[in-house]
Amino acid sequence: MLMQGWQLGRGCWMAAAGLIALAVGVRAGTAQQNSAANSDSQSKATAQKTGTPTLGEILQRLQENVDQYQAEVPSFFCDEHVVSTIIPDPRNESRVTDATFRLKRVPEPGVKGATILEESHEVKMVNGRPATGDSVGGPAYLRGAFSNGLALVSASQQACMRTTLRPIRKNNASDPITIQFASVPASRRPHDCRIEEDVSGRVLIDPETMQVRHLEFTVPRHYIGTTTYTTFNGLGLDEATIVGRWDVTVEYAPVVLEGQSFWLPTKITDKMSSSLVRSRWSYDATYSNYHKMEVTSRIVPSSDAPGK
Repeated sequence: MLMQGWQLGRGCWMAAAGLIALAVGVRAGTAQQNSAANSDSQSKATAQKTGTPTLGEILQRLQENVDQYQAEVPSFFCDEHVVSTIIPDPRNESRVTDATFRLKRVPEPGVKGATILEESHEVKMVNGRPATGDSVGGPAYLRGAFSNGLALVSASQQACMRTTLRPIRKNNASDPITIQFASVPASRRPHDCRIEEDVSGRVLIDPETMQVRHLEFTVPRHYIGTTTYTTFNGLGLDEATIVGRWDVTVEYAPVVLEGQSFWLPTKITDKMSSSLVRSRWSYDATYSNYHKMEVTSRIVPSSDAPGK
């Protein structure tokens, strides 16, 4: 998982692994908050001279956008096209899937009045043929980018991430704002941060709306799985843990749902490799044709009711 609910998988033999078991809005430790505040004070002094937003102000806007998305995005569906590959592919596992992707707001178990965002797929075609199930599958898949993907860089994560605001050019107001980030060492993370792996990357932010246009991150040593079901097993070699590099890129664009604009993924690219095995996995997904999910009902005349 990248966030709570963001999950990486690799075919039938790859185990999903955790990067961040994070609840949006987790409070950071006091020491880290004070450090971030001191850093932001220095940024504010510079910003007052240049008229540009500070890093702290931008992170707060990102947090507000995350909170608004979590609270207000309606249930919706869209077209999903996924190309999942493994190279080399001796068992012909690579597949192309066309599906209807759904994000549905459902009651949160055990929490009265609260809701969570639940992802699902209705697979239509696999490799150009009618599907027989609802699993996107393939040698690689990624889940959770829609339900909780944007909290990685926000005010709630200042204690967990070192963030750097790249210089903003005053005469290029349309240029995206760039923030680079890297997780703090595990020994310095507060106990409630819940980051489980080292990660680094960057976000590109739309300067007018302060919405994330582009997110990319790298986990240099991500647990992929074991060699149990690979060619290693056929060679009679001992089972080994596979750790490799995980690269993810997400592109966002504004989508109007119920008269309100939300920035949603339009393209997700996921790549993974390891020096232990020759295989290279990739996952490329595109999303389009968004629609708000409507609930309809009709009154059945008594003459048409069951049992009549």
